[in-house]
Amino acid sequence: MAHTEQDILAGLGEIIDEIAGVPAAEVTAEKSFVDDLDIDSLSMVEIAVAAQDKFGVEIPDDQLKDLKTVQDVINFIQK
Repeated sequence: MAHTEQDILAGLGEIIDEIAGVPAAEVTAEKSFVDDLDIDSLSMVEIAVAAQDKFGVEIPDDQLKDLKTVQDVINFIQK
């Protein structure tokens, strides 16, 4: 089943809230993980693993570094 952009954004918001303590309401598509949400590389790996489990996609380690914004992750999950 394909996920809508809004479903993915809401799911990522829940994951980021749980792992990094950033309220889901503050997680928007244009936010940068490092600059806007203050998420470090370890937390980013945890978020990627949780996103993989939630959305059934694999995010290879070598591609994780290229996912700079929430929108980048949404686009990756949707492709």
